[in-house]
Amino acid sequence: MTKSLVVDPSNVRKASVIQAPEIPVNQYRPDFAAELERYGKQGLVDMLHDMIVVRQFESMLDAIKKTGAWQGIEYNHRGPAHLSIGQESAVVGQASQLGPEDFIFGSHRSHGEILAKCFSAARKFDEAGLQEVMRTFLDGETLGFAEKVDHDNLTELAENFILYGTVAETFARKAGFNRGLGGSMHAFFAPFGSMPNNAIVGGSATIATGSAIFKLVNQQPGIVIANIGDASMGCGPVWEAMMMASMDQYRTLWDDGVRGNPPIWFNFFNNFYGMGGQTSGETMGYDILARVGGGVNAEAMHAERVDGLNPLAVADSVRRKRQLLEEGRGPVLTDTITYRFSGHSPSDASSYRTKEEMALWEEHDGLRNFAAYLVENKVLSQGEVDDIEAATIDRLAKVVALATKEDGSSPRVGMDFIEQVTYSNGNVENLDESREPELKEALEDNARVKSLKNKARFHLDDNGKPVSKAKAYSYRDGLFEAMAHRFTKDATMAAWGEENRDWGGAFAVYRGLTELLPWHRLFNSPISEAAIIGAGVGYALSGGRAVVELMYTDFLGRAGDEVFNQASKWQAMSAGLLKMPLVMRMSVGSKYGAQHSQDWSSLVAHIPGLKVYYPASPYDAKGMLNLALRGTDPVVFFESQKLYDVPEQFVAVPEEYFEVEEGQPVIRREGKDLTIAAIGPAVYTALEAADLLKERHGLEAEVIDLRFIVPLDLTLVKQSVEKTGRLVLTSDEVDRGSFLHDVASRIQSVAFDRLDAPVVVVGSRNAITPAAELEKEYFPQPEWILDAIHERILPLKEHTAESNQTDGELLRRSKLGL
Repeated sequence: MTKSLVVDPSNVRKASVIQAPEIPVNQYRPDFAAELERYGKQGLVDMLHDMIVVRQFESMLDAIKKTGAWQGIEYNHRGPAHLSIGQESAVVGQASQLGPEDFIFGSHRSHGEILAKCFSAARKFDEAGLQEVMRTFLDGETLGFAEKVDHDNLTELAENFILYGTVAETFARKAGFNRGLGGSMHAFFAPFGSMPNNAIVGGSATIATGSAIFKLVNQQPGIVIANIGDASMGCGPVWEAMMMASMDQYRTLWDDGVRGNPPIWFNFFNNFYGMGGQTSGETMGYDILARVGGGVNAEAMHAERVDGLNPLAVADSVRRKRQLLEEGRGPVLTDTITYRFSGHSPSDASSYRTKEEMALWEEHDGLRNFAAYLVENKVLSQGEVDDIEAATIDRLAKVVALATKEDGSSPRVGMDFIEQVTYSNGNVENLDESREPELKEALEDNARVKSLKNKARFHLDDNGKPVSKAKAYSYRDGLFEAMAHRFTKDATMAAWGEENRDWGGAFAVYRGLTELLPWHRLFNSPISEAAIIGAGVGYALSGGRAVVELMYTDFLGRAGDEVFNQASKWQAMSAGLLKMPLVMRMSVGSKYGAQHSQDWSSLVAHIPGLKVYYPASPYDAKGMLNLALRGTDPVVFFESQKLYDVPEQFVAVPEEYFEVEEGQPVIRREGKDLTIAAIGPAVYTALEAADLLKERHGLEAEVIDLRFIVPLDLTLVKQSVEKTGRLVLTSDEVDRGSFLHDVASRIQSVAFDRLDAPVVVVGSRNAITPAAELEKEYFPQPEWILDAIHERILPLKEHTAESNQTDGELLRRSKLGL
């Protein structure tokens, strides 16, 4: 338990100094006899071969981007090309010592990483296994193209397969590794351990950390490397990832057979430039990047600067560092120096650096010098080196010619396919059926589970009287039951966030789970929202189910990339090859003012690839979370703090398992004169407004709880509007940019002829959320809904509007940005 880790003031106030570990810098010393014994002649030749392939691939793409042709093959490539010419030693040396079970996550400059990792992994399969991977991938479609290129054996066929899959992906072809939907910057091939490459600088750091947590929690073999550039050292999520990877709890608190830090390695390919800014000397202050490891943990992350111009130095670092990771002594940081001879992209003329500097680095060209090293030590003759290069160019030319055909024989997917893979829409009971979920006690023995059996699951007793708060089954109880159930069914499921363990979460949803679950299935994270979400992304795409929590929706801004660019997009960019069973719980606050009380559901609703749920009742809290926790899509699950204590007012909550049908709104009160549709706590505001309409004006309002934001089947709303002719939409979001305006637009499009008045949206004021004492002037009130009806839909007899919903007022507010 955390409380057993006593923070003793007599220790922390004691005078001392910090002794920092030494950080090695370029310590590798060539020893050919030892290298030959370690890697063998073929291993050394394979490294050179892969370096040549990477160089020729990048040179090909450079020529096509700049001239529209290469080796007589004409092609207009409209996509990006971020080249790594000059960095071949770093990627090949690393990949040479990795197997298919080892994962690398890279950046947008990653063609070399994909090729090197795939070549190395392919060599480590037996023939049957390698054939099986190629034969089953995309039902053999990529292999079919590879077979059209000359080959004499399985090794050459595998080379064709890897080259075609990468080239075709770069050129957005259907048989590319990701059906052309990843493209140059996002391509990967998971069967060989080449994991998603990220267009966002440093974007792989948090995701790779989550993947390593997946390996740790689920006791999977292999290590995980986040290949990121030196400029990413300025990115907050990179630091957050290192913090999460370095947590003491992995060694001090985790038990039940899972102990030690996740096997994560932060490898900075340091080419000394972040686009056009020089990191060492200009935009950073670390002097030597490896130094920053000393600021993360007492072991300085085992940091080291590695000579990335020598593939054998890099290979040696992999051999040494992976042992640390396998022993649970990570994380690891390496500063692998390298250099790109090309610009940031083909349009970059490298005006920010001198020709003299580039000439100095060309003298240290890793490819040329490694070839000379092998020739000098009689591993190969110069003629044999030239033969490898010639054969590579010939094979690559045939692959490029095949992958660029515009006659329909090398097709692309269309928008119909992209729509199909935006969501996976799966329902999986247990993502690892080979094992049972690990628990500390049987679910029925859990104290909270027992206590819930004595709670009333409807807000009225048998006599129709309200149940006391202490005895009522609440919204938070519904969330707990859903979580507890799935933890007992899915062996891979893990949850983390701020104050998740012991405290039970800031709003007591998880109270009781500490007693039910071992540490590795439920744990506290640092206050690092980007890492919380990003690690969830990596955990999910690696094969596990993750539930991550942001204590307040307002903190979404600190995890924007991870939600908007990572969780939302990888299923589609992988062409459906990856799944994203990730639930992101976010509470919507009140009482806490401008930075803790905002409803941002419309922000995530705008992002394709995310599902967005917002239950308003305990029944829906349980049923909708059950649905999310059996799915395979990323779900942003909003929970209002106004509702955590609310009892069930619509239908008794079953003790047994159930799910709410996805995307389906529900009628909370039937009516014939007007429809009010609401989201979240505004459902109760709408019901109060309906009461007032009935009491004061004799109008019967139909109240609909939308429940879902994405996906949302509007058929029920349309049918209601066809009956009533009038629609008001309300939520606690600010009015400007509210998702409800999208709903209004769609209903007006599909039911225009049945409407007797414009659709009206009643939201919060377009201003900061004020202090609790002023919230009634900020959040929609029942009287506001009546005012909107009176002024914009249907005049209400003897009604005096106070909130002012007139045309003139709406225009005034818009003009002022209010």
